[in-house]
Amino acid sequence: MRHILVSMMIGAVLAAAPATADAGSRNCRNTGSFDRWMADFKRDAAAAGVSQRAIDKGLRGVGFSAKVVKHDRRQVVFSQTFSKFAGRMVNNYRLKTGRKLMKKYAGTFDRIEQQYGVPAPVITGFWGLETDFGANTGDFPVLTALATLAYDCRRPELFRPQLIDALRIVERGDLQPNQMLGAWAGELGQTQFLPSDYYHRGVDYDGDGKVNLIKSVPDVLASTANLLVHHGWRRGQPWMTEVRVPTNLPWDQADVTIKHPRSQWAAWGVTRANGKQLPSDGLAASLQLPMGRNGPAFLVYPNFDIYRQWNKSNIYSTTAAYFATRLAGASKVHPGNGRVASLSYDQIKQLQRKLKARGYDVGGVDGFIGLKTRAAVKDMQLKLGLPADSFPTPDLLNRL
Repeated sequence: MRHILVSMMIGAVLAAAPATADAGSRNCRNTGSFDRWMADFKRDAAAAGVSQRAIDKGLRGVGFSAKVVKHDRRQVVFSQTFSKFAGRMVNNYRLKTGRKLMKKYAGTFDRIEQQYGVPAPVITGFWGLETDFGANTGDFPVLTALATLAYDCRRPELFRPQLIDALRIVERGDLQPNQMLGAWAGELGQTQFLPSDYYHRGVDYDGDGKVNLIKSVPDVLASTANLLVHHGWRRGQPWMTEVRVPTNLPWDQADVTIKHPRSQWAAWGVTRANGKQLPSDGLAASLQLPMGRNGPAFLVYPNFDIYRQWNKSNIYSTTAAYFATRLAGASKVHPGNGRVASLSYDQIKQLQRKLKARGYDVGGVDGFIGLKTRAAVKDMQLKLGLPADSFPTPDLLNRL
């Protein structure tokens, strides 16, 4: 569902599932008058229960923005490796600032964890990656952005309800229209909520009668926890543990869609990052190898699925979860067992074309290693007798 991805820190290099899933519609053309569309939309908003006062107030002066459409059409997908992206995003500044803020707001975080079951490092990780802890929330008029995207031919079914909920935010009195400044795709606040999440999952945690995700840190932190719980966060359970893997692992089991008890991973020789034994229990876990069998390795648990709901990008979700482990006291990730040979953006597209020609659904030739491309790579590796770790390499490309 979220993100489109537009947060200022990473929006230029990363696009999430909604942006890539319908990439073919980027060439669509708008027909009909925006003013006529706006008149129809106002009637629909009123029929949905939004007051005429909120409609007039929220949409006064709102017009079509060619800049928004240009941004939307030109979204590019993220093709850096996990090590490069995580090394850049989980830097000393964010680690130091995150720990400082967890200490500063310790009382608020304690209340939130008691009420929602989401630990401070998890919330703080999203806070830091999305907007650098509120330093870069965006300055684009959100109502204009949403109206443009709701009118635009590419994804109106996604943005029309977002615009209606943005008007409900105005109607409830949380924000005035001129305060609704954020990202070009309509996200608001210090952890970048789309308006529907803001309206339905936002929490007035400072008790002032309003949900303000732009200025109120307590509201931001509690609302983020509330959204994670809505997605299914499990109280008291881990989200990620760095591990070491043996060279003879059944690599086809290293897949975020495949879960085994930790006792099974331990039986296969997977250990903690420091070499100590894993707990031999029944907690379900998947083996996440963001750079294949020779790169960093993590056991990820059901709570990691919540990261993937927040952002479908494998690299972003893994980085966000890793950032949270560092804030919780984990050491810097180990580089892995050897040199990792990765593909460039153009090589990934070349690989996708070759896989598509063999009948695989790769989710589009877009240079983005999503779940469909990884599944196709895994199947091809099995057919070619290669270690099936789902990570595309120059060797695989050459064999194709």
